[in-house]
Amino acid sequence: MISPTPQPGKTPLRALAKAGRLPDHQYMDRTTLAWIAGNRPTGPGVRATMPHRPLLLVPEGSWFARREAVDSIHGVRHGARVALLVQFLAHDHGIDPGRTQALAVSAACHDCRRHHDRDDPGHGQRAARWLAEHTATVASALGTRPTPEAITAVALHDVAHHAFTDDRASAYRQHQDAVDLLKGADALDRYRLPLARWWPDPKQFRLPVPAWLHLLAHDLVVHSEQARLDGATDALALEHALRVTLSE
Repeated sequence: MISPTPQPGKTPLRALAKAGRLPDHQYMDRTTLAWIAGNRPTGPGVRATMPHRPLLLVPEGSWFARREAVDSIHGVRHGARVALLVQFLAHDHGIDPGRTQALAVSAACHDCRRHHDRDDPGHGQRAARWLAEHTATVASALGTRPTPEAITAVALHDVAHHAFTDDRASAYRQHQDAVDLLKGADALDRYRLPLARWWPDPKQFRLPVPAWLHLLAHDLVVHSEQARLDGATDALALEHALRVTLSE
């Protein structure tokens, strides 16, 4: 079943961002997406390699704290893309498949308790609490139970390293790989944002990110958001983007 095309506001996100007037809930539009597509990052055209196709993990819309968030720039498609990107990153850094899958499942839900598309401090901790309380639900839908390590990564993903409290710093030291992988994957999906200064900055990553993954991240945004604007469901839009991106 084809779901309704998301209805953009009268003013494109990019224009609102340039004017400093972004609303609490932000949705992709054709004008902004055309600008994103026209500013593909430069880099080597190396095809992504993994021993298997990454899992497409699409969070349920009912898991989100606000109905307005489901289709927003921090909604279902963002969560699913971050889950894909964390699998590529984890493979590149030699993380074993079991840990990777648990982290990817949790990554799909990392923003599910957001109240809006602004900074929303504490949304990572809220999502972590929700995951801890709904591990069986998530495992039933996505195939793997979130682990304490992965839930910790969700709890810390929205907190800058320099802002860690003693307790958070201790949790980070215990699960550093998972936290930095999720932070990195989340940052890679910033190509969906309407200003280039908000896009991923390679100097800000705590772990090495291959140049080809920036291209893949950008293309996942463009293809999935275009398909959604054209009327595909979230799942079909993401499946299309993954298929096209991996074949390029």
